[in-house]
Amino acid sequence: MDRRYPDRPGECVVVDDKSSKKTAESAPKKAPQLIRDYWPRYHRQAILITILMQIAVAIVAAMSLFFAGLPINSLEFIMVLVATSATAISCNILLIGVLMQPLRDVTAAITHASDEATDVIPPNPNARNYQRTGFKPVLQFIYDRAVNQHTPDSKTADDNTSTALIESALSQTTAGLAIVDETGAIVYANKQAPVVTTKTGEREFELIFEGDPIDVWLATQRETAVHAAKTWLRVPNKLVGSEGRRIFDICVSYEKGSRSETVLMFFDRTELYKPEDDQLDFLSFAAHELRGPITVIRGYLDVLAQEIEQTPENAEHRLLIGRITVSANRLSGYINNILNASRYDRRHMHVNLSEQKLRTVYDSVSDDMNLRASTQGRFLDIKIDEALPTVAADPSSLSEVFSNLIDNAIKYSNPGGTVTIQAAVDRDMVRVDIIDHGIGMPANVVNNLFHKFYRSHRSRETVAGTGIGLYISKGIVESHGGTIEVVSEVDQGSTFSFWVPIYATVAEKLKKGDNTNSSMIRANTNGWIKNHAKYRG
Repeated sequence: MDRRYPDRPGECVVVDDKSSKKTAESAPKKAPQLIRDYWPRYHRQAILITILMQIAVAIVAAMSLFFAGLPINSLEFIMVLVATSATAISCNILLIGVLMQPLRDVTAAITHASDEATDVIPPNPNARNYQRTGFKPVLQFIYDRAVNQHTPDSKTADDNTSTALIESALSQTTAGLAIVDETGAIVYANKQAPVVTTKTGEREFELIFEGDPIDVWLATQRETAVHAAKTWLRVPNKLVGSEGRRIFDICVSYEKGSRSETVLMFFDRTELYKPEDDQLDFLSFAAHELRGPITVIRGYLDVLAQEIEQTPENAEHRLLIGRITVSANRLSGYINNILNASRYDRRHMHVNLSEQKLRTVYDSVSDDMNLRASTQGRFLDIKIDEALPTVAADPSSLSEVFSNLIDNAIKYSNPGGTVTIQAAVDRDMVRVDIIDHGIGMPANVVNNLFHKFYRSHRSRETVAGTGIGLYISKGIVESHGGTIEVVSEVDQGSTFSFWVPIYATVAEKLKKGDNTNSSMIRANTNGWIKNHAKYRG
């Protein structure tokens, strides 16, 4: 093919297209530039320029000294030159470290956000030095952009893109969605998620947990699991009676190494669970009014029991008075449970821990428990050794736990059966077991036992109760810094177990916490849940 040059009319040059194509193909292709390569290259250039500048400074200083009349081989010449060079080198090193640090951090954050394969460790925006210098918002902005975070009102260039559609859908749904990264920072939350912003600009979940909160569970999964999921039921964001209170079922998914490491879905179940709050309000009002008359009735029963005790021929009367006393005591227990559950939900129930003997705590209710067992044809086998270590306990509250659990064991055991109450040291705790050999429970019942007002269909038909006793027992035990659990098998019986701390193991903590249970509640681990650790009084 001939091609004519416009500046040389009449001339033509024959060009071989095939050969030119081969030449272009044979030319080496440049490797694509990567973000991760920028900082090492820039750092080398900066050091090279600094060295050249240092050499220039040394030359200028030497020439100045020479023209000032100092001989090159004199001691003064050498000392001044060395001092000048050392000062310049120190200043340059300091400037490189201080001035280039933000650029290095920004580059590392962008490299991490770009998904390029790299061993660069991304800077943590929650580090103290970033918060002190105000550099945290810069890094957080990069990470937020990396996960395509936008406010519900933000507009994209093309509303038909998948990102815009997803964002629009999340703002319309009634479910809350939030994403937490490996540092515990909330990197995304739609407007339905229970998230609040602190005075320092950090975002936290506003949730109140009765058991282990999400961050405690998540800390365990990071150490032991690659994939994990769990559901929390009936988690409120505020106390009962507070304005704007919502109650959620929460589903959490964890994926190790993912950019969206932890995904939380919040399903608003306020309308489903709120009637329970209203029901408890009504019951607590009624219980408060009943407490006075029941106290009077129990007082008269005590007087009658003493009178009849002096007349041995009235055995039937004594049995009748005993049964009435058991019923009155049980009714009094129901009233106490209802009032305590109401206080517990509002964080008005105070638990003051002190050094106690577990046997002494049980003995405070032993007469009532023996009376309940004997009137229903059951036997109690007590195996609580006086030599057990003392525990950190509120005797009044812990005695209610004994009453609730033993009363349940009596009611659900078989006639003529034995209920065993035993205790033993378990590491830094004392474990208490209440064992019956009665009707037992299936797994689907066990999973819901400690929920407020929960009673299985079978128990509602056969045994009277309120469904509050186990709920408040769980709250009391956890307020002591312990745990409670149940193991049961249908037609084989049930074992309720709870743990309370040995006093010697928590004595210092209690002294610092003024002997209140606030020092025993598990502390917040990551700082991204607002008030799950705030009790209870």
